[in-house]
Amino acid sequence: MKGVAGLRSLNHVAFFLSLLMILPGTSLGECTCDPSDLGTNSGTLNYKILALVLILVASAVGVCIPMLGKIFPAVSPDKDAFFLVKSFAAGVILATGFIHVLPDAFDKLTSPCLSENPWGKFPFTGFVAMLATMGTLMVDAYATSYYTKRQFSKGTSDQVGDEEKDASAGREIEVGHINCQAEAHAHSHVHGLGDAHIHAQISGQAELLRHRVISQVLELGIIVHSVIIGMSIGTSGSLDTIKPLMAAVTFHQFFEGMGLGGCICQAKFKSRAAAIMAIFFSLTTPVGIAIGIGVSTSYDENSQTALIVEGVMNAASSGILIYMSLVDLLAADFMNPRIQRNERLQLWYNVFLFFGAGCMSLLAKWA
Repeated sequence: MKGVAGLRSLNHVAFFLSLLMILPGTSLGECTCDPSDLGTNSGTLNYKILALVLILVASAVGVCIPMLGKIFPAVSPDKDAFFLVKSFAAGVILATGFIHVLPDAFDKLTSPCLSENPWGKFPFTGFVAMLATMGTLMVDAYATSYYTKRQFSKGTSDQVGDEEKDASAGREIEVGHINCQAEAHAHSHVHGLGDAHIHAQISGQAELLRHRVISQVLELGIIVHSVIIGMSIGTSGSLDTIKPLMAAVTFHQFFEGMGLGGCICQAKFKSRAAAIMAIFFSLTTPVGIAIGIGVSTSYDENSQTALIVEGVMNAASSGILIYMSLVDLLAADFMNPRIQRNERLQLWYNVFLFFGAGCMSLLAKWA
């Protein structure tokens, strides 16, 4: 009897150990490297087309509102509401980088479908995001420095030319009319005021060039992840994925467009250049959806190439978006004398920042 009881106990232990071995397999059962379901049925295709149209309209409206200050005077750059809209949009962009894009990059580059060496032995996601942030900083700094120096050199050469002309004219007047010396002295005072005006003009040009660099670098970062988001919608074969993703991306593109439109408006591009940037932004996600629909019959999101490309691009775009939102959008506005002198505006700026980041973070629950 004791032998039978011992055998039963041994069987129980063996059964328990077998459960422990089976459970990890069942918990990881959903994470497979098998090819994803390919193809697009008519039900998902209709929603993809609807998503393409909605996102196109939301992107176009969002980016155009700040640029149409005459039609929407409340959001023109000389109004307080303009800063609040930019704050909300900056919060959306910041949350997009931290909550949506960066976690996706981690999922892709730490997928079990990738080889352990090197992808499992080094945090490539954080490394790529860091390099993208540093690269954006360098591009931002060098571009601003280059255009500022060029504009300053141009202003200085013009100023020297004016001084030489004035000196030559003064000598001619002194030879012909000695009494004009007093007038020449008065002219020197006026010219001194003119120098201050020239320096102020150069400073204004430098700030304008700074806004132009910001808007172009920001659009680059937005375009990179917008195409990836569009492709994820276009290649998805599940309505449970497409529906919440469509709502989240529509909201995201609208307010991200408002942030970019505000930067374009401050940069004071010519109408043609501003229109090209607005159109380019509006089309990126819809084009990504169209590409995704086109390759949905052959695209395998679990392949190593797809995982690496999407993961690296998402990590890079997250670094760009985080840097641009914190440094070029928020820090620049926080240090703006208009906000610094107005405590009430500063308070509301903070409120809209947290509200925008909170809304975009909440959408991560569904998409």
